Amino acid sequence: MSSDPAFTPIRIGGDAADRDALKGLLAGIPADRPLTGVVHTAGVLDDGVIGSLTPERLDTVLRPKADAVTNLHELTRDADLAAFVVFSSSAGVLGSPGQGNYAAANAYLDTLAARRRSDGLPATSLAWGPWSQTTGMTSGLGDADLRRMARAGLPALRPEQGLALFDLALDQPGPAVLPMAVDTRALGGTGTVPPLLRGLVRTGTRRTAASGAAGADSADSLSRRLAGLAPAERHRTVLDTVCTQVAGVLGYGSGGDVGPEQTFKELGFDSLTSVELRNRLGGALGVPLPSTLVFDYPTPSALTTHVCAELFPDGGTGGATDGRTGAGAETSARADDEAAIRTALATVPIDALRASGVLDTVLALAGSTGTATGTADGTGNDAAADGGADSDADGGTDAYEELEVDDLVRLALGDDG
Repeated sequence: MSSDPAFTPIRIGGDAADRDALKGLLAGIPADRPLTGVVHTAGVLDDGVIGSLTPERLDTVLRPKADAVTNLHELTRDADLAAFVVFSSSAGVLGSPGQGNYAAANAYLDTLAARRRSDGLPATSLAWGPWSQTTGMTSGLGDADLRRMARAGLPALRPEQGLALFDLALDQPGPAVLPMAVDTRALGGTGTVPPLLRGLVRTGTRRTAASGAAGADSADSLSRRLAGLAPAERHRTVLDTVCTQVAGVLGYGSGGDVGPEQTFKELGFDSLTSVELRNRLGGALGVPLPSTLVFDYPTPSALTTHVCAELFPDGGTGGATDGRTGAGAETSARADDEAAIRTALATVPIDALRASGVLDTVLALAGSTGTATGTADGTGNDAAADGGADSDADGGTDAYEELEVDDLVRLALGDDG
């Protein structure tokens, strides 16, 4: 804020996405102190894989950005503005796993800024990279998240860096700029350099090809080594690989810091880090895995048993504590999954399922228009859907209560996407 006594900051609460409310606020600006600049910084996150995004979840993210900025654009179009600045995100330019809704909202801001410039109006869209200050939208970031971003070549900006880039961005001639920190050495080592940044890492294409070939060779080599091991030793080797990859995703020192029986929920996994773990394990082991693997197989040990069964369906898992192997293990796992699905659905209130937009899908899959067939004891007796959910809605297990509704339903539907 300026220290000049002629400038008096005033804070007024309001919702810029509410056109009428914003119009009234702008009308209240005194004529002797006209509006000369607009800076829009609002944003909301509701991350999730594409299959989990409902119209409601899209609206949650699009409204404070796309709707609000559209209102500001239209209602100040005739004002004599010196600046019209919007805070966008690198997610809309480079992409970001699990942020399809957020990427779309920010891409809209970049496009609107370009449109304003073409109409002869001031506009600058700042597609920010990540910030290290853990407040607001970044309040959920921990040290492990910041380390993971740094390893990917996109370290978080310190506040003083961000403020300096803000001033610099306003002097740039283009309508959209990308203020962010880039570690070109780390970025080049990832093998997945975003197209826009490949000019900064000139060996990116060759490294990507080499990295892909090396990854395939490594997975083949590990598979051959596993094939020559006894089942118990095979299980231990795969478990070591799983724990090492978990440690890599979470930023731990080594796989030894990960307990085989710790749940992924306890370790801090969510839908985004689950996708990263799926990708890392798939590359290391050469086995396809669902993006919901941390929900389907809730501990490193359980995930290891599944991976061993996928790699060697006729050779047993070797590490299953109950001695089940091959088809028997698969049948038992299916029964366990069915029990988990029933428990999951029973702990979600029907109103929540309905609001999330998946109730009709679940009922259609069950071949019912208003009731769910089958019970937790497998007798096949009919149970009213509302009654089944209401009876356990307040007393379900802690593990399932902590999951989001979309995760529960994706688990129930067996959706790998």
